[in-house]
Amino acid sequence: MTPSVAGRVPAPVLFVAGAVSMYVGAALAVGLFDRLSPAAVAALRILAAGVVLLVVRRPERAAWGRARLRRSVPFGVATGLMNVAFYEAIARLPLGTTVAVEFCGPVAVAAVLSRRPRDVAAVLLAAGGVALIADVRWSGSVSGVLWAFAAAAMWAAYILLGTRVASAGNGVDDMAVGFTVAGIVCSPALFLGGPHGLAPLAEPTVLLLVVGVGLLSSVVPYGLDQIVLRRVGRARFAVLLALLPATATVIGFVVLGQLPGLAEAAGIAAVVAAVAVRSRDGDVPVEAPGQPYPVTDRDPRRE
Repeated sequence: MTPSVAGRVPAPVLFVAGAVSMYVGAALAVGLFDRLSPAAVAALRILAAGVVLLVVRRPERAAWGRARLRRSVPFGVATGLMNVAFYEAIARLPLGTTVAVEFCGPVAVAAVLSRRPRDVAAVLLAAGGVALIADVRWSGSVSGVLWAFAAAAMWAAYILLGTRVASAGNGVDDMAVGFTVAGIVCSPALFLGGPHGLAPLAEPTVLLLVVGVGLLSSVVPYGLDQIVLRRVGRARFAVLLALLPATATVIGFVVLGQLPGLAEAAGIAAVVAAVAVRSRDGDVPVEAPGQPYPVTDRDPRRE
């Protein structure tokens, strides 16, 4: 997507497009869980995403310099660890419980960074909506809950570190470098065990699925995240994250025929209301030097 096209598409629409891609990738990942451990799938996902981005983008030598690595590597590692923690959590807890616990991370970021009453109202609406959709159940293993909280912490780090990468003006190139380094850092997860060890990696179908997971669950959604982050800032981005469970519920109804109950429907309405409350931005956008996208006075570099 070119900058001119992206500039005309509303940020929530870009975000939903990334969410749809992420859920298709998640469906592929579930199909791999009976062949590889969840942590191994997560490590392969981030490594595959990094390799694909390196091939497509071919980052310049400056992207491997010390200054750029100080931004890209922490971002990539936080993303990789977030994936590992989330996959390990959903292997032990119901998905709804994991999503609700994990959402503590972005909600906490939004609460800390918000400065206006409408921001607080949006966060409260989003948190309430996600709780309704997820139908939180505090049952399950202790290790599963700990993995979910670890994913929440890494999700918060992803927002904060991702903003630094996006604001620097070299987001996709830095993401390529960061994901590649993260894949190497997380590679020991490949040896954590699985039903068949590492043998499935010799199967072309498994390798193809891994690449698909990396593209759909990392490259596309995180690339769109970079655009959205630069346009709306960290606090509003954290509110937009509430669209993830809402999008999943809608896709479940359309594709799988899973009719949401009253609580889920109320949760979707609350999430939509939260985005509507915070997305109305009357500020006049200004062009930031060296930035292909407009930013407002909520530019994360000034927060």
